[in-house]
Order: sequence, then C-alpha cells, then structure tokens
Amino acid sequence: MGEGVEIATLAGGCFWCLEAVFLQLRGVASVKSGYAGGRRPNPTYEQVCSGTTGHAEVVQVAFDPSVISYRDLLDVFFTIHDPTTLNRQGNDVGTQYRSAIFFHSPEQERVAREAVAALAAAKIWSDPIVTEIAPLETFWPAENYHDDYFARNPQNPYCAVVIAPKVAKARKKFLERLAR
Repeated sequence: MGEGVEIATLAGGCFWCLEAVFLQLRGVASVKSGYAGGRRPNPTYEQVCSGTTGHAEVVQVAFDPSVISYRDLLDVFFTIHDPTTLNRQGNDVGTQYRSAIFFHSPEQERVAREAVAALAAAKIWSDPIVTEIAPLETFWPAENYHDDYFARNPQNPYCAVVIAPKVAKARKKFLERLAR
C-alpha cells in the first residue's frame, strides 16, 4: 500500500455487490473480497457459505482519505445494503451475510458509531439498525475467482438481478464521487 492509504473492512451481504460499488469510487485504490469475524482459520468460500464458520463475507477497501473519507465510504455502505436485517440481505440468508463494520483503529470505531447513531436518529428505516461494529481480528482473503466478479460475469443472473441495481443506485446517488 502507498503512503496515506487506509483500509476499511465492511460486510453488507454478498461481497460481490460491495466490491462492484466500491471499485467505482474515486479515491479507492483497491477492493479485496474476503472473510472476517469467524472462528475457522483460512476458511474457503464453501465453508463460509455453509454458515458454520461464523465469518461474514467482507470487502477490504484500500482508500486515500485525502480523496474519500472513511465516513464517505460508510455513507455509500449504508446506501447499498439494508442494515436492519439480521443475518441477511434480500434472499441471501445466514450469518455470512450480516451487516458489520470491522474497524482498524479507535478513530474508525468512533466514526462508525457516530454514523450509525446519525442514521438511527434520522429514522431512515422503520426497523432498528443491527450493524455489528467490532475490531478486525483477522482478514482472510477470498479465492481469486471472486476478484472483479461483477465485471467479469455481467451475464450471471445474480449479477444482473442483484448486483447491477445496487451499482446503478450507487452511481446515481454518488455521481460526484465516481472515478469514471
């Protein structure tokens, strides 16, 4: 990583969805899918999908805070997933699809808690926010075939039906933040 680059680790359902959106943002250097918050060392996709490892599908977003702030990343994060559904996003059900922010520093924890409090106070959702906020203990990179999944598989039905609308929503709402 270059100097001045920070890392955010976020879980909001399928990591393919998160990756596809965050890769579009100016100031984001890279996005890597992986697993965090579980018990099994070096889990595989199949193990995580079984729901038995305790891991969430996450993305690690490397970003330049002089271009896009951590709070800005959280604003995008809360726009592209439902933080009020426990252990699910749409038809994706299980603890691996939970909403979580795995912080890397006390400052990230503070910003995350402030963001959740502000959203709760704004009453954007009728249900309470259930996003887990916890320190990142270990990030396990996902298998390489998950990298750039949406871009490489646009005809996949999941990409067309689930990911494409999230990307379109983010592009519309955060037009001024797009890299291209």
